[in-house]
Amino acid sequence: MTVALRKRLELKPTRPETSFGPFRLLHALPWLILAAAMRVIAFGGGAVALPAIVVADISVLLAFFATAHQSIEATGGQSSLGELTLGEQFKLSFSILWRIMLVMIVAALGAAAVGYEASYHLMAGLDGMAFDQFTHPGRFWSAWIAALVLLMIVRAARDDGKVALFAAIGEFARRGLWLGAAVILLGTINVVLAYGQEAVRTAIWTFWQTSSATQFTKNLIYFVFIFSFAMLRLWITLRIITLGLKQSYVRGG
Repeated sequence: MTVALRKRLELKPTRPETSFGPFRLLHALPWLILAAAMRVIAFGGGAVALPAIVVADISVLLAFFATAHQSIEATGGQSSLGELTLGEQFKLSFSILWRIMLVMIVAALGAAAVGYEASYHLMAGLDGMAFDQFTHPGRFWSAWIAALVLLMIVRAARDDGKVALFAAIGEFARRGLWLGAAVILLGTINVVLAYGQEAVRTAIWTFWQTSSATQFTKNLIYFVFIFSFAMLRLWITLRIITLGLKQSYVRGG
């Protein structure tokens, strides 16, 4: 990673921001659309499943970067994440992706070894930062993955642009009081969101079965449903994790 890229990732103090709304997150929508399309392809299985999963995870990371930029500024910091070129974002995404994949593989294998039947769901840790996870433990797992990804992004500015997994894990341990609280809070909110999303999904399914609306209208409603929850989940994830990280700095860890 170049020195110029490292400088762009630096976080600088600035005056507090009071304006922050979900409409500012629409620039993350194209990446979430791509991620959703790849998830559908992956669920279909076959030879394209693994490449589709990789593209989906990269897309979620790119949406994460876009949202992180807004979240950092909203909590009183300044970041130029939004100024990274597409090539720089892809490079950073791949650097983070393979490291996080190793973490998820180790966690899934470890969980399987102790008899956790849904251990393979831990492989959806990145996906769960925007889309609903499959289990409650998985929802807390995605919250921790989000904290780790944010730390890796922030630390890239300190370590000559290098993405350092173990350094990020170590920093999470040092800031465990506030970041741990943020992860627990986020995991709890993810559980609540899952119930809310399921209730809305059921209502939409009933509407599909009973309404005389056109197919276009039905598809539009379902589209809005999927990506509204994805953007909401991503916004909440970054908001809580960023606030937890900020408090760890203010309170000295």
